Amino acid sequence: MKFFHFLSVFLFHSLLLPAAVGQMTLQQSEDAFRQNNLLLLAEQYNINVAQAGIIQARIWELPYVSVELNALNPPQQRILDVGGKGQKQLAVQQLIYMGGKKKNEIEFAKSNVGLAELQFEQLVRNLRFQLRQQYFSLYFDLRKIESITSQVARVDTLIQAYTVQVQKGNIPLKDQVRLQSLALSLRDDLVSLQSDVFEEQRQLSLLTGTTEPIVPVLAERELVERYEKAITPNVDELLELAKESNPDYRRFLKLMENNELYARWQRSLATPDLTAGVSYDQRGGAFNNQVNLTFGLPLPLWNRNRGTIKIAEWQLNQSRLLKDFQLEDIRNQIVASLRTWEQQSLRYRQLATSTQNFDLVYNSIVQNFRRGNISILEFTDFMESYNQSILQMIELRKQLILSEENVNQVINATVF
Repeated sequence: MKFFHFLSVFLFHSLLLPAAVGQMTLQQSEDAFRQNNLLLLAEQYNINVAQAGIIQARIWELPYVSVELNALNPPQQRILDVGGKGQKQLAVQQLIYMGGKKKNEIEFAKSNVGLAELQFEQLVRNLRFQLRQQYFSLYFDLRKIESITSQVARVDTLIQAYTVQVQKGNIPLKDQVRLQSLALSLRDDLVSLQSDVFEEQRQLSLLTGTTEPIVPVLAERELVERYEKAITPNVDELLELAKESNPDYRRFLKLMENNELYARWQRSLATPDLTAGVSYDQRGGAFNNQVNLTFGLPLPLWNRNRGTIKIAEWQLNQSRLLKDFQLEDIRNQIVASLRTWEQQSLRYRQLATSTQNFDLVYNSIVQNFRRGNISILEFTDFMESYNQSILQMIELRKQLILSEENVNQVINATVF
């Protein structure tokens, strides 16, 4: 029994040993997440790519320079006769965008930057929600381990005392076995929870970019004041808040704007562009050293960009419908998340009321068992019920906070 007692204590403290270097408040973990998360760092490059698109959109076509030199002068029998009495021709041409093409292209590129920024915000929001889920799950699972470890230590103390009495013949062996069975059951719960804790710490380390296992640091008063206050959320008010804050909905608004700009750009591409330039002809024109102005304009006969314009218009219509669908989806998410929160809140309050005197009853049962006032069967049955109730209480509190965080995540604002 001493070995099993040592093993349970060792396993519990092995979880807390990294706390010296891995203790983190929720704010510290979120700061580490923003600074170190590799997915966020990689996603930021998409914003840089979109910003480079603005630079590219502002660039005009390069001027076109052409040179024509005399290769053979038959009358004079000269090769490359480009001197004062020879012939050469130079021309410089520049494409001039008409119909607001360049302006529309630049505005479309700027809109792409906005989309990239919202996509980054979406990723931040989703990963931050995962971080908070893992953080609170780890915190409450450690509280479960703390409770079970305390019970294991008490039962082991009783087992040690019973072992001595069994050896003296004062207590039947079956009572000792009954206590040992209770201790094994508690240790099974402990091992299962420890596996969950290790996985939660792994996820948190990945999200925050840290190498040490994280141990959450939360003040009890902070949990009570923030997550256990009585509020009555209004669906319509939360929906209006979500329309301003939710990046999924804002992305569809930006996508609709982006498609409008794209359609405008494609319509402007149907306007022919002007090519203007200057040319010099030494001897091949109507007179020597002739300087000309040149203008060119394509005839919009069969290519007026009609297909691409139609595609852009249909994409715009599609984005309008998707925006309305997203708003309806957010409303449904708000309603569902609030229902879940209400259920969790009700269950937590009911159990908290029924278990508020559990510690007093627990201490009384242990004392009466030591005095021999209750049987071993009554004691072990109570211990099993007590353990399940305490674990359920901790789990309900965890689920209550997670349900509130889910509401915050849907709105993308601090409702709780």
